[in-house]
Amino acid sequence: MTLARVAEILAAETLVGEDLDRLEITAACGSDLMSDVLCFSKSKSLLLTGLTNPQAVRTAEMSEVAAVCFVRGKRPPSETLALARKNRIPLLLTERSMYSACGMLWAAGLQGCDDQC
Repeated sequence: MTLARVAEILAAETLVGEDLDRLEITAACGSDLMSDVLCFSKSKSLLLTGLTNPQAVRTAEMSEVAAVCFVRGKRPPSETLALARKNRIPLLLTERSMYSACGMLWAAGLQGCDDQC
């Protein structure tokens, strides 16, 4: 599924990475605990989180997460946006809850990051 399709499904705003809308997303995980993201995420996945500080972008970079979507309408601070631009990690923003966003993506056929540590 492309990042553009993810944004369409979630009615999400692209905050960073407008030029990366053809990026392929192969799975998704939802978490506010970055330690869980490091444990469960897959390469080329989408992270759905309510954590808007730069740590979310740093965690995405370390775990090879392809993009981050902030849920519940939580807008990240400028330092998070700057770090994402620097590392070319797309950021989306949706008004949907994490539960709803994950469910919508699952219903559209995107698999989850279900592997155990």
